[in-house]
Amino acid sequence: MITPIQSNILVLGASEQPHRYSNQAARRLMEAGYPVWLLGNRPGMIEGRPVTTEWPGKEVMIHTITVYLSPDRLESQLDAICSLRPQRVILNPGTEHSGHTQRLLVAGICVEEACTLVLLNTGQF
Repeated sequence: MITPIQSNILVLGASEQPHRYSNQAARRLMEAGYPVWLLGNRPGMIEGRPVTTEWPGKEVMIHTITVYLSPDRLESQLDAICSLRPQRVILNPGTEHSGHTQRLLVAGICVEEACTLVLLNTGQF
């Protein structure tokens, strides 16, 4: 578990659409005080924060990446994830893939197959 002050959280697959889990997780993370980067397929806004289509630079310390992409779409993002060297990646339900998990583990990244919303609701984030 990390505290909001510790580091940035990146929501991969962020969507402006309020019914999407990525949007709900982004809003909950912001409400909890976490500094959140929103990376989506198209630019937009969530709670006044920009959703960008560009990965943050390596100078940005990302602690956790919470994934809301299908395994097929996630595959093309693995190099970028590994280059940021986050401490952990959360694979939310429907994003899991054993090959992707293995690649992240080999890169020294902790992988959790969990639901970010559940982790937040139960104080385990």
